[in-house]
Amino acid sequence: MFLKVSLVAIALWTATHVSPSFAGDTYRIDPEHVSLMFSMQHDKWAKYQGTIRTIKGEIFFDKVDVANSSVKVEMATGSVDTLDKARDSELQGNNGFLDGTQFPKISFESTKVEKTGDKSGKIVGNLSMAGVTKPVPLDVTFDGEAISNWDGQMRVGFSATGKLNTNDFGMTGLAALDIGPVLDFAIEVEATKSQF
Repeated sequence: MFLKVSLVAIALWTATHVSPSFAGDTYRIDPEHVSLMFSMQHDKWAKYQGTIRTIKGEIFFDKVDVANSSVKVEMATGSVDTLDKARDSELQGNNGFLDGTQFPKISFESTKVEKTGDKSGKIVGNLSMAGVTKPVPLDVTFDGEAISNWDGQMRVGFSATGKLNTNDFGMTGLAALDIGPVLDFAIEVEATKSQF
């Protein structure tokens, strides 16, 4: 009887005292349901727009303690697409551009996650691009979660926006093309819950 009561007491204590850090789940970004669109001013005219087509990564999302969440993403430099092959080749080149041969990946890893509203937050992380690593902030919205009808997996959705100065990453070659230096971007991502 004593053993039974003790086990019940331990179970109740665990349920009420376990750290919120155990409340999170790991999600893998679905490569077919993620997009990163960017734009840069072309001198005094319209903006150049483009996308990065190859993106993969992992999200640890803790709804109880959002600050405990984290994000890690990799993007292929060679998948930058502005709908102009000549311009894409130039952007992916060296001499003040992305230098995709030497740096085939662009990566982002969060260092701080902050909740700013019921479904909004701010993520600060280290962005590594063209051989330079700098902190970049993102404004994020949690769009929702649900089990998908087609594969029965739990999915979460997020939207994020941000901006950076390409000169900070050594991309000074853009000036010769009258592009930038400010780059605005928007991200839409769905991620599936990992099954361990």
